[in-house]
Amino acid sequence: MGWEVRCCPQRVRSRGGHSRWSIDAASVRTALVAEALRVALAGRARIDPGAGLDIVDLGGGTGGFAVPLAVEGHRVTVVDPSPDALASLERRASDEGVSKLVHGVQGDAAELPGLAGESSADAVLCHGVLEVVDDPAQALQAMASVLREGGVLSLLVAQRNAVVLARALAGHLAEARVALQDADGRWGPTDPMPRRFDEVGITGLLADAGFMVHTIHGVRTFTDLVPSAFVDSEPGAAEALADLERSASQHPAFRAIATQLHILATR
Repeated sequence: MGWEVRCCPQRVRSRGGHSRWSIDAASVRTALVAEALRVALAGRARIDPGAGLDIVDLGGGTGGFAVPLAVEGHRVTVVDPSPDALASLERRASDEGVSKLVHGVQGDAAELPGLAGESSADAVLCHGVLEVVDDPAQALQAMASVLREGGVLSLLVAQRNAVVLARALAGHLAEARVALQDADGRWGPTDPMPRRFDEVGITGLLADAGFMVHTIHGVRTFTDLVPSAFVDSEPGAAEALADLERSASQHPAFRAIATQLHILATR
């Protein structure tokens, strides 16, 4: 089984009149992830055409992914430790008219099987969470237990190489060397990120947890380098930047320096 992102940017109006999965200055950072996820979910949906999927969004916060997925007819459970984020999620779902499809639960990765139920989900989203959990291997095992056979994992993690490059370009050469050699990819004791991953390390963890990796995309290869003022003010710049990101996302050389890696895997 394999997936390939071929969908083009689209501007789709939600029930509340807001744009979802669209390409604009505010969404360039997540556009590629959203497109790849939609392709993977469409493949899973073909197993039971016409029925929405059961999705768990671990650390989904205020519903940036969960609510648009619910608008498309999927049932989404958001597991997040922040009560404030879950309150915002509830308001957002209400504004979009999908409160019945979005369920917020306070908790973390270690509690996931008890909160969501084993073999209960067609897909699990884990975006920007594995960097901060106590035990990444245990968290991946918990996600695997929640997924049904053939279920999809959408995993987004910070990549070590990008911070090495960023610290070097900023003139912090000693910190760049520390990040390159540190087991967790941190540039020093004041680094706010608990850990970062490289492609070999994260794919190894996924294999140990019983996942089969299908695609790996580099995310934010150029977006963090292009001045946001240019993207916001120049007509067509956001679309051009998104197209460039998409074209380079699976190129090994560019993927190696992307800020994040987006991995789609199945259990």
